[in-house]
Parts: sequence; structure tokens; C-alpha cells
Amino acid sequence: MCGGFKFSKNALIALNILYILVGFILIGVATYGKAANLVTSLPIIGGIVACGIFLLVIAIMGLIGAVKHHQVLLFFYMVVLFILFVIQFAIACACLAVNSETQKALAEAGWNGADNATRDDVEKAFHCCGFHNATESSTCSNNCPSCPTCEEKLETMINYGFRVSGGIGLFFSFTELLGFSVAYRFRHMAAGMNEVQ
Repeated sequence: MCGGFKFSKNALIALNILYILVGFILIGVATYGKAANLVTSLPIIGGIVACGIFLLVIAIMGLIGAVKHHQVLLFFYMVVLFILFVIQFAIACACLAVNSETQKALAEAGWNGADNATRDDVEKAFHCCGFHNATESSTCSNNCPSCPTCEEKLETMINYGFRVSGGIGLFFSFTELLGFSVAYRFRHMAAGMNEVQ
């Protein structure tokens, strides 16, 4: 029977295996970025690794709950998934709704809050100098006084980044809602089966 106990259990297991793979991908991308010196900012790498580890822990909790029909693990799994859904859905909608002026203000705030190593990484990667003008940069104001500013070079990349991250966030927020509903249904089915036995 489609949508029965076995189907819900297998769907929950498959979804958590997908989350485990995504967690390993996040950790691997951050590690590769650090090893290849693509990103030298430790807070960025640490944040990506922390998200990957958190996703791994939640997925393992859901996987054990589904395989062993563990009511308490499934309950906490459902609560965490629903909270993640609400947060991620709100952030994804905000990313998709932000206008270009707000994007520029956020980019400038990020630039001002970044350390010199991160600014140097951006300037090297995008071949630009300073955020508003080239004389802001201590590393390339002497080397390239006519270089484009990072604001000009990054404008389309920032817009693209907001759209992509908003779309991916929206997609994964709905997978979290799906995981919540499947876990809810499976939990109640498993509770019913335990009462019968």
C-alpha cells in the first residue's frame, strides 16, 4: 500500500541519507576551500563546517529514530526540522525579496566588517581594488590605480548569489517540511503498531 508504514519508513530513511550526503558535501567543500586557499577566512569556513556537522547530527538522529521506531528521537527530530523549516523559509524569502539597494548596503556592511585577509582574497579573486574606490585598498592602490572597484565587479555576483541561495534555501525548506510530515505520520504509525503488539 502506497503511503503505508513501510513507505513512510523508507521515505524517512532516504531523506535522512540525503541529508547525510549534503552534510558531508558541506564539510568537504569547506575543507577543500581552505586546503586550496580559495577562502582564508576562518569564520566562513567554520560556519560552513558547523552547518554540515549540525545537519549530520540531525540526519543521524532521524535515521536512528526511523530504523528503531524510537518515539523520543522522532519527536525531537520533528521539532528541530520544523524550527529549521521556519527559519530557512524566512531567510530564503528574504533573499529572494531583497532589492538592489539593500544588497549594496549589505555588501558594504560585509566589506567593512571583513578582516584584511578576506578583503585581499576578494580583490585577488575578482581583480578589483577597494569597495568604493581603488585608493581604499592598501594592497593594490599602488599597483593598479585604474582598477575597477569591487562594488562594480561584485554587483552582478551578489545579485546572483542572493537569487541562488534563496532558491536553494526555499527548496531545502520544503524538504524539511516534507521530512517533518513523514516523521509525524511514521511516528504515529509506529506508536499504533507498538500498542497492537
